[in-house]
Order: sequence, then C-alpha cells, then structure tokens
Amino acid sequence: MNKIYLGIMIFAGAVVSAGVFAARLSDVRGTVHNLAHPDNLINYTLASGPFPNRTVVAVSPQPGFCIFCHTAHTNSISTPPLWNKAFPLSAYATYTSSSLDALGDQGITELGQPDDNSKMCLSCHDGTVAIGTVAVLNGLTNQIIDLSGTSFSPVEGAMPASPDNVDIGDTTGYTRRLGVDLRNDHPISVNYTDTLATRDGELRAVDSNQKSVFDNGRTIGPRDDRAQHHLPLFGVVGWAQVQCPTCHDPHIRDDNPAVGNQKFLRLNRFQEAQPTALFSDTNDIICLGCHEKGGSSWAYSAHANSLVGLQTYLAVPGGRREFPANLPVWKASCLNCHDTHTVEGARRLLREGTDSLFSPKAGGNPAIEETCFQCHTTNAASVITYTNPTYSVPDIKSDYDLAIRMPIRSSDQAANPEEVHDIGGNFDDTALPEGGDNCTNLDNTCGADFVERRSKLGLGDLTNRHAECTDCHNPHRVVKFKDFRGNPLGNLVGTPDVSGTHKHVANHTNIASGVLRGMTGVEPVYGGSSFQEMPVDFTVKRGDPAGSLSSAATAIFVTREYQVCLKCHSNFGYADDNIYPVGNRPNLTNTLSGGTPSPTNLITQFTNQAKEFQAPVTHKGEPPTTADGGASAAYTANNHRSWHPVMDNTGRSPAIRGGADPALWFAPWDNAADVGSQTMYCSDCHGSDTGPANGGALDTVVPVGGENGNSWGPHGSSNNFLLKGPWREDIGEGTPDALCFRCHDYNQYANPSPPGGKRKSGFSGLAGAVLPEDRDTNLHVQHAAVMASPPMTCTQCHEAVSHGWKNKALLVNLNDVGPEAGLPVGTAVAAPFGTAIAPQPYYMGAWLSIASTGFAKSGEWKKADCDGCH
Repeated sequence: MNKIYLGIMIFAGAVVSAGVFAARLSDVRGTVHNLAHPDNLINYTLASGPFPNRTVVAVSPQPGFCIFCHTAHTNSISTPPLWNKAFPLSAYATYTSSSLDALGDQGITELGQPDDNSKMCLSCHDGTVAIGTVAVLNGLTNQIIDLSGTSFSPVEGAMPASPDNVDIGDTTGYTRRLGVDLRNDHPISVNYTDTLATRDGELRAVDSNQKSVFDNGRTIGPRDDRAQHHLPLFGVVGWAQVQCPTCHDPHIRDDNPAVGNQKFLRLNRFQEAQPTALFSDTNDIICLGCHEKGGSSWAYSAHANSLVGLQTYLAVPGGRREFPANLPVWKASCLNCHDTHTVEGARRLLREGTDSLFSPKAGGNPAIEETCFQCHTTNAASVITYTNPTYSVPDIKSDYDLAIRMPIRSSDQAANPEEVHDIGGNFDDTALPEGGDNCTNLDNTCGADFVERRSKLGLGDLTNRHAECTDCHNPHRVVKFKDFRGNPLGNLVGTPDVSGTHKHVANHTNIASGVLRGMTGVEPVYGGSSFQEMPVDFTVKRGDPAGSLSSAATAIFVTREYQVCLKCHSNFGYADDNIYPVGNRPNLTNTLSGGTPSPTNLITQFTNQAKEFQAPVTHKGEPPTTADGGASAAYTANNHRSWHPVMDNTGRSPAIRGGADPALWFAPWDNAADVGSQTMYCSDCHGSDTGPANGGALDTVVPVGGENGNSWGPHGSSNNFLLKGPWREDIGEGTPDALCFRCHDYNQYANPSPPGGKRKSGFSGLAGAVLPEDRDTNLHVQHAAVMASPPMTCTQCHEAVSHGWKNKALLVNLNDVGPEAGLPVGTAVAAPFGTAIAPQPYYMGAWLSIASTGFAKSGEWKKADCDGCH
C-alpha cells in the first residue's frame, strides 16, 4: 500500500513538519476515475473501505484501466505522462475578479489559458470531448471506448429528485462537467510568487528553500524537475503556477468513508482539528496551504472556531455538497461559503451565490447575500441545525424580507439591476476630494481588507449605491465577542461571548463588536466645529487588529461601528455640495426597491451623518458660549452643538443637566455614574422593530429575544429609515411606541401624570422663580398637560433628524433658521412653522422660537426664554 508523503513546508519564518496520511492511498483502481468494466476487477479487492459507486464504466472489458488516460506506446502527444487523450481545442473563459491580485501582479488583464497539466483534466471534464475517446487503443489510433452512465443525471444518489438535479453537471457547480466557462472555477494559470503573496496579504510566502507547497504525490524531488509522473507545483525557484494538479491527484483515494468525498485532493477537503496560526498539513483544509487568511484571525473567526461553529449540516443539503454526515460548520471551514467549482454566475467562488430559484442553484446572476442566507435565515430554511443554541446563528434574511431594507438585492441597486458591490482592484482614490485608499501599491492588501473604490459606493454615480453583507462584515475575521478585540484579556483565545456580539451593558460604548472585526471603514477629519461645515477629509480604517489592544478611534483599523456606517452615509460615499433643502445628495428611493419613500417626514434626500454626528470637544458639557457651533451670533450664549453620542460622548452629566434624574432614561442609559460619558451605536436606533419585545415592553432597543436574540444590525425594518420604532408626524412620535421612547421614558416626557411622579430634567424651571410653573421640575410633563389636544410632539421643539445639531439639546429655533434650511444665517420664521411648510430635513412641524436673550442654562428655563409657542 503506497502512502503519500508531503514535503517540508517553510513559510513566514516557520517550519511545518511533514505529515503522513495513513488513509490517503495512491490507488486509482479504487476511485471513480477507474472506468474499466466490472469484469476487469473480478480479481481485485480494495485494501480497505468500500468500492466506489462508479456510474461511468466501460460497456465491455478492456485491457486494464490506465488506458483511459495513458498509453505505453504509440503516443502522439509530446507532453508527459504518455497521455492518451486529445487535448481540447476550444478556448476557455478564464476566472476574473477585481480582487484577483494576480492580474495586477502579472501586469495582464486576463489569465492565460490552461496549460497542458490542466488540459489533461479538462479533456474529460469540460464536456467537449467524449470521455471514451482515446488516442491509442490496441495499436489503433483515435478509438472510442463505449461507456455507460455518461449522462449528467443524478450523481451516486447524492441529489434528490428534480428540479434539484437539473443540469447538475453543466451549471450547478457539480464537478463532473466544468464546461468551457471557467469563470466560476478556481483560477488556474496564476503565477504564484512572493510579490503576489505580499500584494494579497493573505497568501503564504514562497520560500526559496522549500520543495513545494504540495508534493507531487510520489517522491520529493527538486522543484525544477518537471519530468516526474505528477508535475511538481513549482517550475523554478521562487514562483509557481497554479494548475489543476496543484490541488488534485487523480489517482488517490481515502479509505475512510466517514470523511466524505475527498475530491482527489492532495490534502484534506475538510478541517480536521481546530486551526492555528501555523499551517498543519495533517489537520488543515487544503485551502489554507496557500490562503493563510490572517492566521489566528481565521482560526478564531466564527466560521472556523470549534467553540462557535458547532452547528451541523442537515442531511439533504449536506448530501448535495457531498459532505460527510453531521459535518459541523467549523470543519466545513472554507467550504461553508466557497466551492472551488461553484455555480455559473457566482463570483469569488461563492457557494449558492446566484439569484436562481433552484436549490441547489442552477446558475444565474451574482447574489452575494444568497451565500450568507444559506445559514443566516430561519431554522426551517437553514442548511444547518443548531446543535448548540447558545451559539445560535442570527436570522438576517427575515430582516431583508421586510418592506424597508438595505438595498441588498440586485433589483434594489440600480435602474438596470446588477450586483454593484466589487471589492479590491487596481485603483488610487487618494487624489479624490476627501481622499480614499491607494490600491496600486505592491503591498496594498485591498482585496483581503474588502476595500471598495469610492465610485462603487456612489461617488460620481448614485446608481452604484448598494448594500451587501461584505460591505459591513469580513466573514474571514468576524468573531463571537462583544468587543472586536476579543475577550477581557484583549485576545481571541478562550471562550467566546455566549450572550451575543453586541454590547448593551451598563457602561454602554460605541466600540465595534466582534461582527465588525477587520472590516473597512472611515474616520472623518474636520476643519472646524460648525454644524454648517462638512468633513474636509477621511482616514481609511482597515486591516485586522491582530494582537493589538488599541480601541482608539485613531487606530489604523476599524474600532467603531460608525466608521463602517460612514463609509456610505457621508460625503465619502457620495458627492455633497452641502446645499439644503435639496442638493446633490442621494434621493430617498421607494418601497419597490426597499427604501424609504419620498417625501417621508417631508424629506426627499439623505442627510450627511458625518456632518451631523461630529462631537467637538469644546462643545461638550455646558460651555457658556460657543461661537463656532453654527448658530448665528445672536444665539451663542449658553448654546453649543448637540449630538447623540455615536462618535463621542456629550459630557453632559446629571449635574451639568441641572440635576437631571438618570431615571429619565431606560437601561443602560440610566446608570447615574455614566450619564454623559456613554457612547452608543448607530444600530441602537436603526434595525428591525423591537416592538413588543422582551415580554411586551416597548422601552427597549434590544431586539426580540434579548441580547442573543434577533439581529442587532440595520438590515431591515417595518419602519421608515430602518428605525426600531416609528418616527413620522402622521403617526405621532409623541406616542408611547415611538422610537424616542425606546430609550427615553415616555412617562417623563409626554404623560401629564407620570406614575411615581415627575423626575427632574434639564428642561426645568429656575429655582426661586415667582410663578409655580417656572419652578416645575420637569417642563416636558408640564407641556404635555397643557398641549393634550393636539398632543405635543417631539419635533415641535426638537429638530427632526436627531443625529446632531447646531443648538443645544437638539432644539430648533425659528428665530435663527439658516443654511440648513436653504436660508440666510439668522433668518426668523413666523411661528408656528407648521408641518405643511416646514423646510426639510430638520424642521418638520417646528414651533419653538428662542427669545432674543438666548438659550437658558439647563435647569433654569422660564417662560420668557421662549419667544414662540406660548
């Protein structure tokens, strides 16, 4: 019994010793590549394991089984090893991708045609030459051996009945028939060089001392020895060319049926032990032999970690994939999402990555999300079973099926729908307004970091606006920790967080969670503090944090959720002339494409969140005057910019708020020690409606099912603007189910008789005032009592897009309406402004006018401070 010995492998300064595959046999007779008639095998018994179910066999006995591929004599083809097939004459459509660094590395626009090594395989697998056609048989040339079972109907009982088995060999990615369109198959004719490995950032380096990454399967010979039975991977020192034999040896089989179909691979088809930073030829899936995927980053990712990926494949989908029974997700490893011979139309070898309605997919247009939706869907539709509910897989697809959703479907993305998202490539955005990234450098690693050129985000072409799963998540780096850095020790070793990957704890922060680890984002750079000013530049954040403990916003990698969001929701992702109410920003779409219809809340265009969320340090707390906030000179006293603390905290402690009671808020915002120092996520407000969550309570932003329940992310919602609660004037954001009251206690803002009494707020009367109403501890409740019909609404006093604003406490001032409404600075508008004539986007139904004396300090408001409404 022959055994395969793999050569010593040296990379990245580490030496990995050779391993011995006791179950990997060089025994072509015991494989489906043995096409001999059963009579040829009467005296042959497998050394171990069952004989394969061979559906394609010769109709009559022939002399041996090597003849189908080789001939010892009269060979007319010069290429070894004594090939007995005519090479295909057809040209192949070769793999291409913007993230295929080999194109830029080789200075070419497309890969070359398969070489003779690959054509040996393709002479049967491309479907252009009859499998039984041989060059020489019994001394005669150009002969045909009659075969049975050559139709492309169900394979070895692995597939269920129609329509699942329609054209399974031609379009579905099953490897019996690859066809001449190789764009959906692993790239070949790629020069594997150190330069390529450096440019990619996640390929193993080629070491000049190593024999080969994968030995030739017979002997350990020199790298430039191209006369061996199976050609070594490397032709000359320092480079290699990837061809079919790089990964496959058509003669080998495994004697252990429990490991499933090994596809003639030289190394494991599945992960056999928890991956580590170093490659193990004994334990690791073959893909990791070249694609190191960040080493420990991949090893601890949610898709590869043996403590997290415990779910197992169900019988039917597992059978379609030719997986062994009950294969866990972590062992499927790369094959969860990728198939080296996937369906036609899919990009980047994504499994099920098309919009076909068949299952398994029968080709179609690219649809990245369908790859993720295999598992991230309802339990009933998933291909995996949740063997350990502690590590449940969030249902994302159901959110995307809601009326308002991110534009993830191709039909949502453009007038002529196509999948726009396309990472990597050879481009330099650094010269564009507000900057960008340079992906032309030899060490750019843009594909590994999922960098997308700004034009693909919508800059210069708003039809490119889109959302895909990999706009926000890097599936090779996501980890099951609430903090992107890992556990409390700052590393990824140890037990993952069983309560989910989103932090909603007592001291709430905006630190990115594990699902955003290693993604690309941007940090705005500001030239001033005025609300009227745009960011002047953006710093691109990307790369995996590896062992870094830094969570600073200035780190080179993404540390904040908003950095991922602002990649698209700012003037980094689209042009913005900063003209209001209508400029050149993206328009609201319509419900047919999943967007919020125009003019919801009288708004027709997006606003710029990088402009709104800015948190200038000089505006924190309660500064006595801030002349640079964007308000006119007449309203700078006791005024400052305000913002929800997405980018940074507000510094407005209970004392600064005039002794405000922390119980005005719900958890986690009611922690007295942290009020004013907490930060928050965009996804605290944007996401699927929390509705009657957690036993019927409406006072929460936690998804249905709690911390480890439904998805936290802004994927889809039943509410406009992807909000967790309604925010529309015609619904009434003054009602208990409104978005604001997921965090702010409705009873302390809009109930004239709050249970337990009124709690002091920043909007309270001046101590010692003569009039009783001026001494009220909570003037919100006072207003609710006198404005019962029509009921008081938040936007009568507060601006309607509550990200950030030019005045304190997000308060409007109709005596100082300016460029944000398309008017000169300091324009006074008669109150009440009214819903019908409110200029978008900030003054929906605004009534409030501040007196010429200016804003009051928190806790010191009196009637005379308001020039309107009374």
